[in-house]
Amino acid sequence: MPITFHCNHCGKKIEAQDSAGGKWGKCPACGNRLYVPAPVEDDELKLAPVDEIDEATRKRLIAETYQLTQDILQERESPDSRGGEPGVSVPQLSDEELTQIIVRYLRLMADGELDQADDVGRVIVPFGKRALKILDRVALSDLPERDLANIPPQILSGLIRTLRGRIG
Repeated sequence: MPITFHCNHCGKKIEAQDSAGGKWGKCPACGNRLYVPAPVEDDELKLAPVDEIDEATRKRLIAETYQLTQDILQERESPDSRGGEPGVSVPQLSDEELTQIIVRYLRLMADGELDQADDVGRVIVPFGKRALKILDRVALSDLPERDLANIPPQILSGLIRTLRGRIG
């Protein structure tokens, strides 16, 4: 079977004998020197047979995973609808008290007190929508809270975005 390739210089299609493969020659059209590629062996790849048992096991595991995911999603409720974690009562706080807790969280984060901030954040999360409204008010305020006044606006904005993401 002849070797078929194209000249690198003029692009003409060239057919060469198998014995010319791997050697240098001249293009019959343009006369430039070119390399004749080695003949391509036509090895066929044979597909392995499908193992029916493995395929059935794979499908069963996918179905189980899907069902477990659906069960988990159906059990899940939003923090606002259940008032916090199951079995844990959420204390009643005024907006002023919740604002002070949020300000404390932001101050702790700015100061690098991450463990304490995480504890305070757990108190804030169950208040969901109320906490988000207070965060919006803090973010849009022309005069920042007294405890947050010395935090650069870009950093304060990033801390607020982080808390918003944590609340959901």
